[in-house]
Parts: sequence; structure tokens; C-alpha cells
Amino acid sequence: MVTIQHVSKVYRLYQRPIDRLLEALPFTNPRHSDFYALRDINFHVDKGEVVSIVGPNGSGKSTLLQIVSGILPPTSGRVQASGRIAALLELGAGFNPEFTGRENVFLSGEIMGLSRQEMEAAYPKIAAFADIGEFLHRPVKEYSSGMYVRLAFSTAIHVEPEVLIVDEALSVGDAIFASRCIQKFEELKERKVTTLFVSHDLGLVKRLSNRVVFLLNGQVEAIGSPNDVVNRYVGLVHERQKAAQLTAAPGEGTLSASFRHGDGTSRILDIQILNAQGVPTTAIQRGEPLTIRIKARFTADSQEPTMGLLIRNRLGIDIYGTNTRIEQISLGRMRAGELLELDFRFECWLARHEYTLTVATQHADGASQDWLDDAVSFTVVDPKEIAGVVDLRADVRFRKEPS
Repeated sequence: MVTIQHVSKVYRLYQRPIDRLLEALPFTNPRHSDFYALRDINFHVDKGEVVSIVGPNGSGKSTLLQIVSGILPPTSGRVQASGRIAALLELGAGFNPEFTGRENVFLSGEIMGLSRQEMEAAYPKIAAFADIGEFLHRPVKEYSSGMYVRLAFSTAIHVEPEVLIVDEALSVGDAIFASRCIQKFEELKERKVTTLFVSHDLGLVKRLSNRVVFLLNGQVEAIGSPNDVVNRYVGLVHERQKAAQLTAAPGEGTLSASFRHGDGTSRILDIQILNAQGVPTTAIQRGEPLTIRIKARFTADSQEPTMGLLIRNRLGIDIYGTNTRIEQISLGRMRAGELLELDFRFECWLARHEYTLTVATQHADGASQDWLDDAVSFTVVDPKEIAGVVDLRADVRFRKEPS
């Protein structure tokens, strides 16, 4: 487990290099300003829990992971972590560029306290997972960035860590390796390996995490369930304002959402899912034509607004989204007080699962007027069992040849 208690990291910033020297002289006033990369961070990661950290660039995510890993000391506060920690924080961290891949694997194991015999036993698995062939016997300085990540990630996960700390491990590498890493993450989750990781892939965050921590300007802005915190993060980044400033005014409509934001130029009043007969429903037969009807009233004039929708599965992963701009539908100029009713019609070839519907109205530049995350839920029903999230209606043919 990992406990982070009142952790802050402060850097001194000087206008000129000489100011650092002058400040060291006796009876001299401070010549620096304090920059808080982290300010009073508090949260706890239970044994076997997967906690993701999200936030915009510069919010302190990587700094926090370096402090938890013991690479950086905190200015104040403390971190307690029990068990063997494996960390993958940056490309080739801990690798000697002059050593071969194999030599670096064994060096990393020794740094983490594993015996030579333990590393000899783990090495075949590390090599197979990294899958970089003969480059294992070449100096690391000859590796591409993808090879670095393959070997570093493979080493980190195969040394039997009790705490795994990963900073954007899947940002480099091909799709096959990324899929292999995701499967390994899920395996580690089942084995109750405590995991703390940073990722800008919000679908992956929702899929793997038990909880999510949202950092903003070095402080914890939100912490909670993946769906709620990621939606809060997306909304806050989209608007570039604090969530408190974006909360919808009370009494405007009856729709609920996991997070709602926008400048109020328009207000979504109603969302309906209609079946083939035009009857409102929350259960759709696979392959059935459906209509998603959205009503919005404009409180101010708007030139070429956009209305759109986004379907997510129960893991919070985006499945399908479109809007009037993508579909090349011009809404022209909407005037204050006008009501807009818009239908999206398509055949539902989603697999048998539960889904949520996010809807939004936006300005022509993409800024939100009214955005409702997960405002409506619905279920696709189907006696046919298929894998995945969509039925591609395969045409299966076969032939036999006589022996």
C-alpha cells in the first residue's frame, strides 16, 4: 500500500543566476519566488488497488510519482510505501546506455534487491514480453524509444513488484505491444499488485482504475470513481475554468448528469431515445433503428452552433460519437429564445451491454454551451452472444474438399 501525507514540493525560482549567490550572503533579503509543484497532497492507495493520476501538463503528476518512487525528496510531508517498488517513470530510466539490454535487465534486478538466481529465472519471461529479438544483446544506446519502453516495462512487471508505478508507459510503442501491456495490467490487478500510474489515455484510465486522482496546479482537484473524476477533468479542461465556476445554475431543467458544464448560451431541456415505433425506451433490440432526440433552448444568439452525442460503454470507454459538424449539417444562426429539436437516427448494431449517452451543444470553435456527461443510460438486448462492443454482422462461408 502507499500513503501520501501532506506532501508538498517547492522550487525556488530566481530572476537571474547571480541572485542565488547574492541571497546566500548574510543580511540579504530573499531574491527568489516559491513555485509549488505540489501542495499538500493527501491520499491513500490500498493494497491491490489501481489508482490513476490525471491532469493537464504541468499539474504535478510526474513529480508526485518521482517522490513516491524515492527519486525526489518532498519539501514537506512524507510518503509511506510497503513492499518492493518497481517504477517506470521515463524512457530508459536506470538504464546504462553502454550496457546491453540483457545487462541492464540484470542491473535493474540487483538495484531492486533480487538475487542473480531470481533474475535468471525471470529473464526468459522478460525477453519474451519485450520481444526485441537480438537487440537484447546490443547496447541500449542503439535502441529506439519503442525498444526502451518495451524492455523497461517488461523488466518492471516481471520482478514481482508489490507496488508498480508507471508514468505514460503506453505512450510509445505499437498497438500490439500496447494491447499486451493492457492485458498485463489487468493480470497484475487480479494478482492484487498495488498500482499507481499516470496516463493521458482516459479510456484506459476508466478501464483499469479503481479510483482516479485529478491534479490541477499541484493540488488535488478531485478524487473518486473513474467515471466521475474523468468526466470532471474533461469538462474542466474543456472550459479552462475551475469546476465550481462551471456548475450549472439551479432550477434550469430536470436532466441529471455525472458532470455538466458550459457557458449557458443554450440549455439542453430533454433527451429521448425512441425505438422503431417512435416510442421512448431505454431498451433497444440489436439492429433496431433508433432515434436520439435532443431539445435545447438558446438563451443568447449563436452563429453555427453544433449539437452532438457520445455513446460510452459501462467501463466509460467512448464507443461512438458524432455531431452536426461531422455530419455536415448547418444549424445556421440560432436566436435567443429559439427552441432547437434535433434527431440522430441510425441502426443500433451495438453488442448486448449497458451504455450511457452524453450530449452537448457547442459553439463553432468547440467551446461548450451545455455539456451533459452520461445523462441517459440504455441497454441493448439481444439473444445472440458476441464478443466486444459492436456487431459487424460477419458473412461466414465455408467449403469442404473431399479427402
